[in-house]
Amino acid sequence: MIEIKNVVMRFDDIVALDGVDLTIPEGCAYGLLGSNGAGKSTLLRLLSGIYRPYSGEVTIDGQKVYNNVPVKEKVFFINDETAQFNDMTLGDMRAYYKRFYSGFSDELFERLQKTVKLPMDKRLSTFSKGMKRQAVVICGISCRTPYLFLDEAFDGLDPTMRIIVKQMLIDAMLDEKLTVIFSSHNLNEIDEFCDRVGLMHGGRVVFDRELDSVKGQVVKIQTAFDRAVTAEDFSGFDVLSIEQSGSVTNIIARGDRDVIREGVNALKPKIYDEVPLSLEEIFIHEMEVLGYDSSKLER
Repeated sequence: MIEIKNVVMRFDDIVALDGVDLTIPEGCAYGLLGSNGAGKSTLLRLLSGIYRPYSGEVTIDGQKVYNNVPVKEKVFFINDETAQFNDMTLGDMRAYYKRFYSGFSDELFERLQKTVKLPMDKRLSTFSKGMKRQAVVICGISCRTPYLFLDEAFDGLDPTMRIIVKQMLIDAMLDEKLTVIFSSHNLNEIDEFCDRVGLMHGGRVVFDRELDSVKGQVVKIQTAFDRAVTAEDFSGFDVLSIEQSGSVTNIIARGDRDVIREGVNALKPKIYDEVPLSLEEIFIHEMEVLGYDSSKLER
């Protein structure tokens, strides 16, 4: 289990994290959402033991992470930079990580390397960005750590590379039962992988929920009435937005679906149709209700 308790992280006069509390259960695929500068990368570096928290506590399996070698051996962090590997070959990277991770699997490494057909003897400086990301993911999966953290893992990859990297990660999640944290500002990527999501904004966790719960409690309804309606016409659930489009009224509401359906039908609409919402649409409305600028999320 990962536990983050009242964590503050400062860089000079900049507060990167401001009292973060978060618990991520074992075996969870967790999506860490937020705009650029929200604090996602800082949080992952704290979890990886790269940073020491200014205050608060970061623990994995009940032990503090910073300066704790046995705990750090349980973690592999794939950040959004690969420049540090430019002078290495893929073979060099394998040898490097085998020194620090006792569970490194040569068999798994060779299987993944053959799947993507990356050369073993060429420097990473000659690789494309997508090939570099594949190389790091191969090493990360081969270390067979119980915790895998990925910071913007698919940023800048072309569609083909995204598919290959995603499939490697999905296979590892299923085979190794990893606890994985994906940080991203791309909602669609999180929707593909995760069963729990946390939304960060301004160095804080705005909310933390099961993905099914997020989707199950927000509904979009296309309907039509004989008169104009407002949020005050409904009770028993939260109306996130009401928009008029010609004779059709679009309502986005949060709450129990049966209660929402009964509340709308009580006004005797001419039509009633529930429309599926994407995760992107749900979070845009959630942020607006909380007073945050939803335009900062990637669309």
